[in-house]
Amino acid sequence: MTDQRPAPAPAAGLRERKKRRTRDALLRAALLLFIAQGYEETTVDEITDAVEVSQRTFFRYFANKEEVAFAVQDLVESHFVAALRSRPPAEGPFEAMRSAVLDAWDTVDEAISELVPLDLYMRSYRLIESTPALLAVHLRRSTELEEQTARLIAEREGLDVDADARPRVAVAAFTGVMRVTGRLWGQGEDTSVAAIRRMTEVYLDQIGPALAADWRRPV
Repeated sequence: MTDQRPAPAPAAGLRERKKRRTRDALLRAALLLFIAQGYEETTVDEITDAVEVSQRTFFRYFANKEEVAFAVQDLVESHFVAALRSRPPAEGPFEAMRSAVLDAWDTVDEAISELVPLDLYMRSYRLIESTPALLAVHLRRSTELEEQTARLIAEREGLDVDADARPRVAVAAFTGVMRVTGRLWGQGEDTSVAAIRRMTEVYLDQIGPALAADWRRPV
């Protein structure tokens, strides 16, 4: 006899959507509180009160406040890595990284729109750049992303990253520019994606001239 019992998938799907909504609500509430009153000044209790859930629920989704602060940044960094993986093999390392980061900024809204509004992410990114405790974590995470990127570049070029220094050197120069642009953008008045994208493009295009032997000569 054929089993006519309905599959439990719809109920399971409903539970997952509810969990996702709760996690997203906690994330948005946390970022809004961090921006309004400061990261270190915000407590987990205030975040959970804003969403009307328990502390236990918060820790079901996030290990701590730091994880919440960087949740969207995780997604943006993954978006950049995916963009880099999709670059044409014929592109050189710098060209691929430059195109990938500019493409990532062009499509960042699409990448995070289901999670948080773009403006909220940009304000939280500026918060990271201006909060010492978060900036220290950001620098550590940047080192991890740098290594991941170097290994990806080595893979693209068919190199052994531990035997050939070029992928790590190239990525170090690239991520150094990223850190400079992030810091300068964070200190400026224009908090838009267009502003950081424009600054990123300008500064990346100065890597070649900056390595010239004689800066006194016209470039």
